[in-house]
Amino acid sequence: MKILIVAATPFEVLPLEQYLNQHFRTLENHTFQKHNLEIQLLITGVGQMLTAFALGTVLSQSSFDLLINAGIAGAFHDKFLLGDVVQVVSEQFGDLGVEERDGSFRSVHELALIEMNHPPFQQGRLDNPNAYQHSFLPSAHGLTVNKVHGSAASIEVIKAKYAVDIETMEGVAFFYAALVSEIPFIEIRSISNYVEPRNRASWQLEQAIHNLNEVLIQMIEELT
Repeated sequence: MKILIVAATPFEVLPLEQYLNQHFRTLENHTFQKHNLEIQLLITGVGQMLTAFALGTVLSQSSFDLLINAGIAGAFHDKFLLGDVVQVVSEQFGDLGVEERDGSFRSVHELALIEMNHPPFQQGRLDNPNAYQHSFLPSAHGLTVNKVHGSAASIEVIKAKYAVDIETMEGVAFFYAALVSEIPFIEIRSISNYVEPRNRASWQLEQAIHNLNEVLIQMIEELT
């Protein structure tokens, strides 16, 4: 089995990389092997554009049996606790569109620049068709943004417009690449903060990363 694990930054999966270095044979291109399991780490950089380019490059050169996107995320409500690890079952664009003269926002789907149901979109959303085969984590719906929300006014607008649970900066690009490539995939995110008026001191980044990597390592150990 060949798995590609995708993260935006190296620090989000550093404990996993350390584990792989200790327990797997190291090959080239951040690839690790143990028995019949081969794992490649891909650090894309932050945001949709860098993620899309990096994934497109790798997927055009190699084939994989499973793609895993791992990272941190902000939660829109206290349904999840800080440090909780969730499986993202859907993603959608959060700020791709236009701002109207009255300040309101219309998405690229509402503008019909991308049809709501143009494959692989379903009602403007990207869904993981195999997500519910994996019930080991709570499910969450993701919103992918270029600018994370940090003011009360903009947060309330987003909550009113979208029925989502978490905010990421790469998820929709990962979903799109996986769906178009027809490769099974999972996105897992650990909650590092709430989407609230920006208060970096309240984040629990270290705990979120620890919990995320514990789940990743557990997943890998179940496959070896």
